[in-house]
Amino acid sequence: MGAETQGSWFGGHGHEDDAATIAAEAQPLHKAPPSAVSRSSKERRPPSFFRIYRAFLTARAVLAILLIGIIAGAWLLGNRPSPWVLGLTLSYSILTLVVWSWATRHPPKDPDQRTLKHRQALATIGVDLSAFAWLNFLTSSNLNSEALLALPVLMAAILMPRIMSLGVAAAATLNLLAAAWLQSAEGGNLSSLMTQAGLTGFGLFAVAVMGSELAGRLAREERTAKGSLELARQQAQLNRLVIEEMTEGVMVTDRQGRVRTANPAARRLLAAQGNTSAPPFQLRGVPAWRPLVQAVEQAFANPLHADVGQELSLRFDDQSSRALRLRVRFTKGRDGQAIEDVCVMFIEDLRTVMARQRQDKLAAMGRMSAGIAHEIRNPLSAIAQANALLGEDATTPTQKRLTQMVADNVARLKNIIDDVLAVAPGLRPPAPAIDLLETVAAICNEWRQTEGLAAGPDSLCAVDLSTCKPPIGHPAPKVRFEPDHLHRVLVNLLDNALRHNSGQAGAILVNLQWPRSSEGIGPLVLSVRSDGELISHDTEQSLFEPFFSTRSRGTGLGLYICRELCERHGASIDYRQHPGAVRHRNEFFVTMPLESPIPA
Repeated sequence: MGAETQGSWFGGHGHEDDAATIAAEAQPLHKAPPSAVSRSSKERRPPSFFRIYRAFLTARAVLAILLIGIIAGAWLLGNRPSPWVLGLTLSYSILTLVVWSWATRHPPKDPDQRTLKHRQALATIGVDLSAFAWLNFLTSSNLNSEALLALPVLMAAILMPRIMSLGVAAAATLNLLAAAWLQSAEGGNLSSLMTQAGLTGFGLFAVAVMGSELAGRLAREERTAKGSLELARQQAQLNRLVIEEMTEGVMVTDRQGRVRTANPAARRLLAAQGNTSAPPFQLRGVPAWRPLVQAVEQAFANPLHADVGQELSLRFDDQSSRALRLRVRFTKGRDGQAIEDVCVMFIEDLRTVMARQRQDKLAAMGRMSAGIAHEIRNPLSAIAQANALLGEDATTPTQKRLTQMVADNVARLKNIIDDVLAVAPGLRPPAPAIDLLETVAAICNEWRQTEGLAAGPDSLCAVDLSTCKPPIGHPAPKVRFEPDHLHRVLVNLLDNALRHNSGQAGAILVNLQWPRSSEGIGPLVLSVRSDGELISHDTEQSLFEPFFSTRSRGTGLGLYICRELCERHGASIDYRQHPGAVRHRNEFFVTMPLESPIPA
């Protein structure tokens, strides 16, 4: 036999609480640590050794009750047992029930126990051997109690080392032989009694050997199963982590529109602000989610065409909307035809999809544009110098007008080249930490003076920085951003707002907010709002594309450069529309990571 079969089939494995440990490791990171979950799992479910040990104790308790019932039945039928048999049966029953009750109420003190201790073996196997041997001797041929000896032998084969189980079988066989010899002294046939006792003893040895062998086989199967369970738990943990970190929304929905699972990205896409409630929840009954319900119904009605992606729009209660791209997948059986009652929905913000497509297209253009800009700069400088020399000799108004046209277009081309080179990739020193309140206020004041706008409450441009002003004696909030780059971004947004507003006082609003999270921290949001006409859906999809402009003489690089400059400093820029009850419905906002916290 192998080494692992020489002891109890629980001995030497060390895998009793693997399931609890693996389950603890598979828990999400925000829950209790693995050690705590493992401890709680052990408290809820004892190791398998103690579960089987208690099963044997329960079997002994049931046997004790049956013996009492047999004695009581014999008494009622007039076959009264001897006082010795009655006392032995009652003593064994009381002792067995006491041991069973104590083991049931008290949790195991040593979770790593793999075999019966001496005290436990004497209180169970030792008591059984003694009680059944005396019962066999006292009842003689009136009651065949030899079969009861199989219980302690089997218990020893499962819960003790193999040598001990063979020893228990040998002790039981000696008891049988001794009882046969005593019965022969009372007039029985010695040969017949010894043969019967020998055969029964051989059966007990067979029970010990076969029980130990089967226990060893079960131990090996258990180790294999627990190893597979561990791999499955690790894979489940990995899948959960990947799905939770995915930027694409993933939902599992049944035919009734009930969402069983949804990752954080999907819950964000289904809500106008923040996240929806944790699953499970029902899609039906919410007007904004009606397109999703219809998509689920169509997918289940025509599963063969469910793989085709589709675009839909969700309109929320605050009149805001979100365009989504939806893909539905089914888990198919081995025959490729069986469709389950659940489907997996992959949801993406259509703006994110289009932005990714634009980014892929622009990736190859970036370095090429920078190279072309460098090549154009030199001949453009030569054209500017030549035009300046021609301008010195211009005498007629027509000549002066032509040279001025050349100078204006050269300046325009230089601006375009500077814009292209501003977003060209390359190594740059880290940005300094700037006082955002002071910088934004200075940029807004300078812009108003440049545009000839008055200051004060009747100004066309209002600036509200009060929500982020720190208490007296505390430093102002700081962000890492190049002042020139921030100036360029903010002025570009202000210029766009100046071109699209109602012209009334406060038509443009510059606002700085600090949305605090549950942990007390959060990024700063700089927004420029205007009360002009809403941007159309088609225009909104192309806002940040290069060379897209609604003006005939616009370069179309303004918002694109703003986005590139923001991403260079770890910030982001986006556009959103507000419902009709809000005056400033158009809003461009820049989200910047906070360098130093703002005191509460």
